[in-house]
Amino acid sequence: MNKQRSAFVTGATGFVGRHLVEQLVDEGWAVHALARPTADTSALPSALQLHAGDITDLASIELAMPDAPDAVFHIAADTSMWFRDADRQHAINVGGTKNMLAAAKSKAARRFLHTSSVAAYGFPHGILTEDSPRDTSGYWIGYYRSKAMAEQQVRSSELDHVVLNPGHIVGPYDTHNWARMIRMVAARKLPGIPPGSGSFADAREVAHAHRRAVDHGRSGSNYILGGGNHRFTEVIETIGRLLEQPVPSRVSPPWLLKSYAKVLEMVSRVTGRPPDLTPESVAIVCHEGPADSSRAIADLDYRITPLNVLFADTIEWMKKEGQL
Repeated sequence: MNKQRSAFVTGATGFVGRHLVEQLVDEGWAVHALARPTADTSALPSALQLHAGDITDLASIELAMPDAPDAVFHIAADTSMWFRDADRQHAINVGGTKNMLAAAKSKAARRFLHTSSVAAYGFPHGILTEDSPRDTSGYWIGYYRSKAMAEQQVRSSELDHVVLNPGHIVGPYDTHNWARMIRMVAARKLPGIPPGSGSFADAREVAHAHRRAVDHGRSGSNYILGGGNHRFTEVIETIGRLLEQPVPSRVSPPWLLKSYAKVLEMVSRVTGRPPDLTPESVAIVCHEGPADSSRAIADLDYRITPLNVLFADTIEWMKKEGQL
């Protein structure tokens, strides 16, 4: 009889993490997950073995992680695009990764799977591949800088590891990423369409690629997990069509978005609340970000979901959950 495989997961209550733990449990893995005491874990599988802790606290990680896990999936991250969150973001994304690597080494983990982002490449020119040079001009954005630093720590470690770099992630269980854009379209409150483009990944397929990377990922390699490369105009038009709602017909010029973000930033200094649009997020949505997922398709059985199917599934889930 084969020994049951064990996994340790951070970020299980998040978007991709929830899909991953469900898939692992369905496959018969013994899954241990680290969650902050205040996290809502009600939607997670009952078979999941939850441990209270925080990735910024090494002792809590070591207490929660089983000995010699077959896979450590480090998914947890702070994705804030507000400069005021920079210190917290660095502590979580960089310091937390350092702690996870130390715990995985002390527990003799077989493989470390690190969820990075295409953001770690900065703003490269042309179609992004795993071999694209890093463009540090984008590292003024705290999220981009911290993800690049975290990834460098993983690559410099002695652990057997695989790094996964998702693009724009969409799918069921999304509550604040592209789901926020969907809610704005549904409420007819979208002020305009950003001028950039991106590569859109299915959260379910991103989780699937993580599982496949345990046995089929090349040690020390990166994997771009993109999808269909689409302009944001096409994305917004698709959302509007699925919701049967009108959407803006013109692209907003970058200067207008930047000016609007500066106004919102000044307001946030008074209110203390994160603005809906920041200079960082404007820079991202004005960037041309196509990506090539060929390596993940070949090695990890990664699949690309058509844009209309991806958003239709997301909208159906949001309606079911009462988010629309």
